[in-house]
Amino acid sequence: MFCILYQDHDLLVLDKPSGLLSVPGRGPDLQDCLSSRVQAAHPEALVVHRLDRDTSGLIVMARNPAAQRHLGEQFAHRTVEKHYLALVFGQPAERSGTIDLPMRKDFEHPPRHRIDPAFGRAAETAWRVIELFVDRSRLEIVPRTGRSHQIRLHLATIGHPILGDNLYAHDQARAMSPRLMLHAARLSLSHPATGERLSWSANCPF
Repeated sequence: MFCILYQDHDLLVLDKPSGLLSVPGRGPDLQDCLSSRVQAAHPEALVVHRLDRDTSGLIVMARNPAAQRHLGEQFAHRTVEKHYLALVFGQPAERSGTIDLPMRKDFEHPPRHRIDPAFGRAAETAWRVIELFVDRSRLEIVPRTGRSHQIRLHLATIGHPILGDNLYAHDQARAMSPRLMLHAARLSLSHPATGERLSWSANCPF
């Protein structure tokens, strides 16, 4: 299922499990998703943003059109702060860094994306090491843009794919986890009605 961490007249803040779509997919077998489950209990709930199916963690939904517009503008203007946790393959040579690599859809290999310096859209991801293990590392990740698959593709491109990633990881990293080891752990934004800055966190399941 899912967990509601916060609710008021304008917002629902949810903790999505891995393996659940954020919104319906194409086809009758892909209609079960977080938004439809939430709307069964809260018919007024509106989608603001999404996480990949296999990413767990924090998602916010709006409870009226005005809140949806306001929240959408915050995401568009990059004033929403998002912090992710990930387990990645290997040990980075540095303890922190920024990946600045433009991206676009890989039309020959959907639903993948690819790095494209000539025609890609700007994409920037900051990361830092939290903990090192023999064959993997725990990272905190702050995406400064919000491209689809951005974190997954960026980390794979620098040689540290996320464990369990069935799109971008090599065979060894993919086999090291039964799920994608990526979690949206913290979210901070301005309340659409009051302007108050609010923050939430969701316990990491790995």
